[in-house]
Amino acid sequence: MMKTPRLTVLGAGPGDPELLTLKGARVLGEADVILYDALANNDLLQHARPDAVTVFVGKRRGLRSYSQDEINALIVEHAHQYGHVVRLKGGDPFVFGRGREEMLYAEQHGLATDYVPGISSAVAAAGSVGIPVTHRGASEGFRVITATTATGELSGSVAEAARSRTTTVILMGLGELDHIVALYTQHGQANTPAAIVQNGTLPTARFVAGSVAQLPTLAKKAGIGAPAIILVGEVTRLATAENLAETLPTDVFALLPAYAEVA
Repeated sequence: MMKTPRLTVLGAGPGDPELLTLKGARVLGEADVILYDALANNDLLQHARPDAVTVFVGKRRGLRSYSQDEINALIVEHAHQYGHVVRLKGGDPFVFGRGREEMLYAEQHGLATDYVPGISSAVAAAGSVGIPVTHRGASEGFRVITATTATGELSGSVAEAARSRTTTVILMGLGELDHIVALYTQHGQANTPAAIVQNGTLPTARFVAGSVAQLPTLAKKAGIGAPAIILVGEVTRLATAENLAETLPTDVFALLPAYAEVA
């Protein structure tokens, strides 16, 4: 029986497989084909049917995999061959995930499309170590930016964020950490509290915190690697105390009770 060729772009969440939505689990169980990214936890494939076709199309910095054009073509090809293609993407696919881009391509080639949100690492990875992106008395808002543009250059948003006093979450920025720190220093924010969270929400999570200027040294010493998010702002002082004790100077650590009282 011929199946209607269609695409569902599905957010896998920030890493912990239990943070997949109920709808996401149902959609995975309905998929004829699953094209999954490197940031999508492989444990999520347990929700797939035994006869579903699963294809890894992940990309890592410095490693060649499928290009975006090739992924777009795979979506259309597999949908026409098998039916329902689920594109499983880390975090939320509409937060620097090219989710809508893939849907538009599919729609242009006659596929029906749907979108299932996922929990974004921009909020969840920070929260998993006790850092809220907003907190009364510490931050009245937050922005989420990517470190590099589509051409691989440092994003102008980084410079704009360096002039801001709201919480900034930088995704895919670890490779540009030195440049990011230089921009913040240029705008007088070298001493602004900041943190890096690797593998947030997972048992393998690692975390460092200090001032912006300290981040490269702290990250190198702790062996922090991708995937990781960078956070800049006063809210990073609120991170889980046992994690902070080794990385923050004593005078900064002593400020934590004052922030806790604000809540």
